[in-house]
Amino acid sequence: MGTAFPRIHVITDDIDVVRGVAGLPDVAVQIRVKSNDASAYALAVAAVAVCRPAGTIVLVNDSVGVALAAGADGVHLGADDLPVAAGRRVLGSSAIIGATCRDAGAARAAVDAGASYLGVGPAFPTSTKDGLPPPLGPAAIAAVADAVPGIPVLAIGGITAERVPQLAVHGIAAVSAFAADPKGAVAEFLAVLP
Repeated sequence: MGTAFPRIHVITDDIDVVRGVAGLPDVAVQIRVKSNDASAYALAVAAVAVCRPAGTIVLVNDSVGVALAAGADGVHLGADDLPVAAGRRVLGSSAIIGATCRDAGAARAAVDAGASYLGVGPAFPTSTKDGLPPPLGPAAIAAVADAVPGIPVLAIGGITAERVPQLAVHGIAAVSAFAADPKGAVAEFLAVLP
């Protein structure tokens, strides 16, 4: 993993996107497959095979079981997934566990339960995921980050390179931003992240 936690999290269900970003600096891959665990497992195994030799972290969205079975580096848990503490018990102390949070109280609780990093959002309006709450905006995201000093906070939701300078966070996570030109998008985000 190197010394610093990756500032760019590429969320994808496409192995070509994984191949495009594997080995790039400051990048982690998050496998998000909504259809079923069998598909998520197959993609996670393929992603680990591509990313591990390149030194790129692989996380699995939503499923502790898939992350464990595929040998991923960790998991990202949303509000409807297993609690962070349960994920930590299953995956152990060295796994990376991310948690989705929207306010300072939830952020502190997730860190107390063992979260390694937090995903906070949606930052801006986005059409990538249905049923999301209203966008938080930069000020609310900064308040969450301020509540958990020393914990990496990633903004997610409607993230574009143009919007990144508004965000006082460790890094970003995005889906559609990386779909067309993964490598180019990473370079664009690295150029604007502090």
